Amino acid sequence: MAGAAPRRVSVPQFSRVVVIVMENKSYDQIVGNPDAPYMNNLIAQYGLATQFYGTRHPSLPNYLALVGGSTFKFHNDCSTCSVGKQRTVVDQMEKAGVSWKAYMSSMPSPCYTGPDTDLYVRRHNPFMYFTNIARKPTRCQNIVPMDEMAGDIQGGTLPTFVWITPNLCEDMHDCPVSSGDQFLSGVVPSLLDNLGPSGALFITFDESEGHDRSGCCGGAVGGHIATIVAGPGVAPGTLIDTPMDHYSILQTIEDGLGLPRLRKAGCVCTPSMGSFFSGP
Repeated sequence: MAGAAPRRVSVPQFSRVVVIVMENKSYDQIVGNPDAPYMNNLIAQYGLATQFYGTRHPSLPNYLALVGGSTFKFHNDCSTCSVGKQRTVVDQMEKAGVSWKAYMSSMPSPCYTGPDTDLYVRRHNPFMYFTNIARKPTRCQNIVPMDEMAGDIQGGTLPTFVWITPNLCEDMHDCPVSSGDQFLSGVVPSLLDNLGPSGALFITFDESEGHDRSGCCGGAVGGHIATIVAGPGVAPGTLIDTPMDHYSILQTIEDGLGLPRLRKAGCVCTPSMGSFFSGP
């Protein structure tokens, strides 16, 4: 169970938040890898959490943790089950009037509920596991193919909270590191340009490769992964070695958007990522 809310580390009021989740690569497969020049350039230009750990193996529990503050006792990649009407960061944002959208690369259509395809899989789309999102059209219409993002940027309608799930090749799950790096080099620059004066962009991974069960923070056992933090308030070359996990990302987003900390994001065992930012 979550303990009392930890002391709040200073986090600026985020003008926009972007979360991009990549797949199944360990820290050492990214940091310093010549096949990932763009990501390593981002690390040099912005910041890196050097002791960041996935929540669980396999994929699904990590995605649920990032939006729900819990793994909801999932230990597999169930493609047809659901969590039910549990509260998520979506509920928090809508209550606070914060706009949001999830962009899913290779998703066949908005609010797609069909079977997995060659490139799109439901287990990488955590929003569709919550029935109060997936079965509510006004919410589900915010889960869209990634093709829509360019138009939203051009039209000035990019929401305050942006979630991006690349497809199975772009996220490095089925393709080499260089494919994921190339994907990021194509989408991240325009997102950085549209973060606003105090925005934050998080690039993380769901879990490490193989059977690495290293962890931290009172329960994370998903292995050592790279997590890049970018934005106007992140000083170039910031390296923070405080042990962190996916709940740290959720907590920091909630703090930056003025939202309550949800479930394990509010645990005393969950460190904030606020030290990456120079906000008040």
